[in-house]
Amino acid sequence: MLDQLSMVGVSWRQGGTERLAEFTLDQEQAGEKLTAFARRLGLAELAYLATCNRVELIFRRTAETPGPDLRRDAFELLTGRKPAPGEAERRLKAWQGEGAAEHLFLIAAGLDSACVGENEIVRQVRDCRDRAQAIGLLGPVLGLVFDEALKIAARVRGETRVGHGRVSLAEIAADLIRERLAETPGAVALVGVSPMTERAALALSGTRHPLVIVNRTASKAEALAARFGARHMALDAFLASPPPLEAVLSATGSRDPVLGAAVIERIAAGAPSGRAPLIVDMAIPPDADPAACERFGVPRCGMDEIVRRAEENRAARLMHAAEAREHVDRALEELRDRFVERISGPLFAVLQQRYRQTALEGVRRLVKKELKGLGDEERAAVERWAEALARRFAHIPCLGLKGLLYAGPDGSIDAFLDGLEPEFAEELRAALERGLETVTESHEQETETAVATASVAEAKR
Repeated sequence: MLDQLSMVGVSWRQGGTERLAEFTLDQEQAGEKLTAFARRLGLAELAYLATCNRVELIFRRTAETPGPDLRRDAFELLTGRKPAPGEAERRLKAWQGEGAAEHLFLIAAGLDSACVGENEIVRQVRDCRDRAQAIGLLGPVLGLVFDEALKIAARVRGETRVGHGRVSLAEIAADLIRERLAETPGAVALVGVSPMTERAALALSGTRHPLVIVNRTASKAEALAARFGARHMALDAFLASPPPLEAVLSATGSRDPVLGAAVIERIAAGAPSGRAPLIVDMAIPPDADPAACERFGVPRCGMDEIVRRAEENRAARLMHAAEAREHVDRALEELRDRFVERISGPLFAVLQQRYRQTALEGVRRLVKKELKGLGDEERAAVERWAEALARRFAHIPCLGLKGLLYAGPDGSIDAFLDGLEPEFAEELRAALERGLETVTESHEQETETAVATASVAEAKR
C-alpha cells in the first residue's frame, strides 16, 4: 500500500519563498478544489500542506489514477493554469512510495526547512492532517503516515538538540523588529492570529514595547492579546485607523494584500518617530503590497529576507541534524515493518479461514461418501487433522503475500487478487482495508503520547 503513496510539491529552494504565492490555494475554495481533484484523478486520499517554506500535495493513488507522476495536474490545480511544456516537471518535485513518506518525515521533523529544526512546522503538519480529515480525504494510509510523521517529529525534538536555540522563523522576524525598536522605540502591531504571530508575540513580550494584536475575527485577537497583556483590534478598525506604530508583523492567510496602499500610507504617516515604520511580512502571498511600500518609502522585509537570515546558521544546525536524521531512518524501517505486520493480520485471517472451510467441506464429503462407518471421535480426529493441514497450506501463500506487501512492486497485490474468484478477492480486499484501519487507530494513541512527551521536554528548556 505504501507504493500507492505520492507527494508533489515546491519549496523555497525553487526560486525563493515569495514565489510560492503562485502555488497557494485560496483557503475558502481549497476544500472544494481538493475534493474535485481527488475525484477526477481517482485518488483515494489527499492532503494539502502550505507554509511559508513550501506547498505540498500528498496523496494515495488507486487503479483509476492515470499514472504515478501527477505534476502537470498538480500544477494546474495549484496555479489555476495549464503548464507550458516541461514547466511542471521543472518547477515541481515528486516523490513516490517510501520516498514520499520519508519526505513528509523530514518536513515534520524540521530537517527540510530553511530554518533547520523550526518549531512551527509540527503544528502546520498537524493542521494539514486535520483539514484533510475534515473534508473527508484522510484515509487509513495517510492517517498512518501523518501520525508517524508527528511521532518522529516529537521524538526528534525530545531526544536531540536540533530544536535548541533560535529555530523559529517567527523568532528571526522578531529579531528584525527588535533591531528596529532599538533605534526607534514604540508600539508593534501583529496582524493575523496564526502560529507565526503567536510565537512572535511570545518573543516580543519581554521587550516592554506595547503590542497590538489585530485579527479579522475580533474574539481571536482578544484571546491572544489577553495572554500577553496587549491591546487588540478588529482588522477593519485597524485598517480604517491604525494606531501610532514603529513596526508591523503580518502573517494572515489572505489571498490578496491586507495592507494596501491607503493603509500603508496611514501607517507611515502615524509613526511617532517620524521615520517610516518597519513592516515584516511573513505571509505567502504577501500581506503588504510591495509596490505600495516602495512608493511610500516603507521598509518591508518579506519571507525571502527572513529565510536568508535563517540559512546563515543552517550549516551549524545541520551538525545537530545528523542525529535527528538517524531517528527518521529508523522510523521509516518501523513504518514499513508495522505497516506490513498489522495490515496483514486480517488478510491472513480471511485466507486461513477460507482454507479451513475448504478442508472441512472436503472432510465432510469424504466421510459421507467413503468413510460412512466412522464414529464421532474418529470423525472429530479427521477434522482436527484437516484443520491443521489447512493452516500449514495457508502458511505458504501468507508468506508470499507478506513478501509482496513488504517489497513487491506497485500493483503486485492487486495482480494477485485479480487472479482469484471475484467474491473471494473482494473479501481479501476488505480485510486489507480493515488492517489499514487497525494500523491507523493503534498509532493515534502512540502519537499523542509522543507529542505530549516532547512538549514537556521543550517546556523545560
